[in-house]
Amino acid sequence: MYSLHCHSLLSDGELLPSEIAIRYLSLSYKAIAITDHADYSNIEWVVKAILKFTRNWPKKAIPIKVLPGVELTHLPLEQFSPLAKYARKAGIKVIVAHGETLVEPVLKGTNRACLEADIDILAHPGLINDSDVALAKRKGIFLEVTTRHGHSDTNAHVVERALKFSARLILNNDSHTPEDIIPQEQLIDIGRKAGLSLDEINIIFEDVAKFLKAKEAE
Repeated sequence: MYSLHCHSLLSDGELLPSEIAIRYLSLSYKAIAITDHADYSNIEWVVKAILKFTRNWPKKAIPIKVLPGVELTHLPLEQFSPLAKYARKAGIKVIVAHGETLVEPVLKGTNRACLEADIDILAHPGLINDSDVALAKRKGIFLEVTTRHGHSDTNAHVVERALKFSARLILNNDSHTPEDIIPQEQLIDIGRKAGLSLDEINIIFEDVAKFLKAKEAE
């Protein structure tokens, strides 16, 4: 199990990255990504801090993988591509982009701008349209099914559209607080409530495991 969308106190989370990792480890997760919010105001020091933390994580002594990530959030549309390029070149492994959730004032066209950039995960993409789902499919970008309150309201729509186009899905916690770090059974339950079968969830987990293996090999 994994969660590739976690926020620390480097942005709007409540915990240090180390405590996030230990809390997920206590629930038998195998891998997480620290993906703090970033725009032009903070991306340089956020990326630097996350990379410093993950490079010093004791990979052999503590059996949970911690990948360096970032979430590009509420950007002007033309800024997703250059900031994704910056993060990737710096060494970030998991690039999340903040999609068009219905519970925040996100610029129209954000989903498309995110998908046209070099990202890995489109977070909480709201009522994503068929054209954007097809683009996610072509580029191999994960569409997020989230446990986060409010953002999760459109999970069923995301699942339905993704299954129609055979686009990649990912189940994520989008954790900010200790309470957001939930047992694996609850993560699976969110997927079931969104319309996924257990077989489909297992296929998603296998796909993400392959993604993680590829990222480790980079």
